[in-house]
Amino acid sequence: MTPFVLCVCLLFTAAVVFYVFYLPGTLKLDPKKTRAAYLRERRDVVYDNLRDLNFEFKAGKFPEADYQAMKASLEEEAAAILAEIARLEAAPSSVGPIGSPTKQKN
Repeated sequence: MTPFVLCVCLLFTAAVVFYVFYLPGTLKLDPKKTRAAYLRERRDVVYDNLRDLNFEFKAGKFPEADYQAMKASLEEEAAAILAEIARLEAAPSSVGPIGSPTKQKN
């Protein structure tokens, strides 16, 4: 190999390594979610799943027994989520971001 080709290969390799591993000075992070916000998102997903399940059953994609079993499972999950949301809303400010309880003032 000529020294010119070797130099070009090294520069290209250095550029690729820099591009792959470079972290900008500031990273844009999402705000921390509270447990209640997470549960509301999960509730919406379960409701969407119930709506999709109903549509697919009416389209003939599921037998009656499978439909009833999946529907019951999703409804139980939705009920548990709604109960936990209600419990969190009844206890004001006792839970902060996910995994970290907030300190209460005395």
